[in-house]
Amino acid sequence: MIKQIKNNIKKSLLILALAAALPSCVNKDEFFLLPDTEGIDAAIWDNEGSVQLHLNRVYDVVMPWFPLQVLPDRYGVHVASDESYFPDGNDNAKAALGLVGVLGVNDVRFVGNQYRGNPGDNKYWDIARCNDAITNIPKGTMAQDRQNILLGQYYALRAMTYFELVKVYGGVPLILEQQLENTVYMGGRKSAKDCFAAIVSDLNTSMQMLEGFNPGDGDGRGKITKLIAACLKAKVLFYWASPQFNPTNDAKHPYDAARWTQALTANKEAYDLCLAAGKKLMPNYLDIFRTEGTANTEAILVRTYSSTISNRGHNGEARNRPSSEGGSYNSFYTPTTKMLDAYPMKDGKPRGASSAYPYDAIMFWQNRDPRFEATFAYNGSVYPLSGNTTRKQWTYNTAINESNGNGVYVKRFTTPTLASGAVAYSNSIGGSGMDWIELRLAEVMLNYADCLNETGNVAGAKDLVRQIRVRGGVVQGDADYGLGLAGSTADLRTLILNERQIEFAFENKRNSDLRRSRTMHLLTGNMSKIEIQLSATSDKAILEAVTNGVMFRETINVNDKTTYNRYFRTVTVTNTTYLPYNIPEFHYFYTFHNDFVNFGANIATTIGWPGGTFDPLD
Repeated sequence: MIKQIKNNIKKSLLILALAAALPSCVNKDEFFLLPDTEGIDAAIWDNEGSVQLHLNRVYDVVMPWFPLQVLPDRYGVHVASDESYFPDGNDNAKAALGLVGVLGVNDVRFVGNQYRGNPGDNKYWDIARCNDAITNIPKGTMAQDRQNILLGQYYALRAMTYFELVKVYGGVPLILEQQLENTVYMGGRKSAKDCFAAIVSDLNTSMQMLEGFNPGDGDGRGKITKLIAACLKAKVLFYWASPQFNPTNDAKHPYDAARWTQALTANKEAYDLCLAAGKKLMPNYLDIFRTEGTANTEAILVRTYSSTISNRGHNGEARNRPSSEGGSYNSFYTPTTKMLDAYPMKDGKPRGASSAYPYDAIMFWQNRDPRFEATFAYNGSVYPLSGNTTRKQWTYNTAINESNGNGVYVKRFTTPTLASGAVAYSNSIGGSGMDWIELRLAEVMLNYADCLNETGNVAGAKDLVRQIRVRGGVVQGDADYGLGLAGSTADLRTLILNERQIEFAFENKRNSDLRRSRTMHLLTGNMSKIEIQLSATSDKAILEAVTNGVMFRETINVNDKTTYNRYFRTVTVTNTTYLPYNIPEFHYFYTFHNDFVNFGANIATTIGWPGGTFDPLD
């Protein structure tokens, strides 16, 4: 198959070539017919440098990317929520707002077809890479402690891959051993219970093998450690206990309260390990995606990027920046009015509640939870970019050097000091190079809070949410940062879900949270957004008139309602190009793409979908 190699250099080169070349040989009709990669020189698995190159490639295809950098085909179904006005990231009619109308039978392509950046177009290629290493490394001569460090990472990466599949499909084909050449997996889809058990087992093994492994910052940043494996295990068990997999009103699948107890134990362990490792919330919410390395005390699991190393960057900066500062703002980051309305007032009370901080629909940004200001740039707000700390963002339609229709921008993924000329990511370098944080302490805390709440410890759950709100700048007020309004487990459950929506705004978590909590089918109607229009067309010339080098608009006080109303009006625009939300409950578990069903062996279709026989909750 491949000639014997003579020395370690050739081994290293071969493993790189193998990682790059294998996927290009795949026929999409052979999803579970994977070649025997043990047929290459077995000595490769004795060489730590060769294995590390292989492991790096596995990280590259498994670790989540900066949002919108690499997503599956039909990716709207994976990001569609009440967060984004354009949920598929494109202004075209294939958006997934109306999932029933857009999503065809067997048309969810998370596993195969057009998964760009995952060279095999198939998540089972990622699993196969892990299986190869897990099978062959123990056969080699590498020292046991070095084997453990490498294997511990492979087990966690395999668990991550299966977890993403199970979140989407429920039970999936569960391949845990290397597939020999010219063999086809015949096991069909396993139950969700079996899949979760395998994922947890992998993470337990990873935790054991990575005991004491501390790769440090620099080249070690982004490597999986025991702490990361523990946090992933806690999250997995949290999902297993949640309504998507543990519904409370399904006679066929009785609710299992014991799952929450198990999840509580794992989440407490993860939280305690985080504290022992020195993890703590970043003092400033806005700095979370502006600080890298050990200086970011909140980041746990990251995908590292670089603006200077070829092919290790991303164009996230350009997709978030306004046109006036060298960006090409992506429509995915246009928030819905539902998203804006989710933010409470400065004292944590929801809009409309009796509060010392009243809500004004015109001056909608005033008196809000300070995370609103940290997340969004609205018309006339201060939005530092290109080193200008007092720069203001103007979002009214027809604003000079800006695009129309973006009444509110998302600003939390931009770098204020980066010059506009350095924003573009071209020829594989440039942009900000900011790391993507896939898991941070705030998520560990809110997962833990959910588990405490569901097991009766409402006070303990509130304490964790309180810490996050205090960090966000919410004031105590007369209702304990708004937590005093949650008098029951049900109340706090709703509050925590809303807290997750605002704390993780545009971190690509809302879709999963809606499915995990079984609340996505409750979304109805068309989404809407805010646009800012001029009170009169002639006001454009007035606002943009320059005197002594300063535009007139820079001198007005947009926080004065009378002044604001003189020049601007806020308009709510409803998205009628896209179908309205109309999501049946069987969409909590998608079915496999028809290529998998037709060309795989014993791959059953999910119930609810035409011809479906596989129950993802069995």
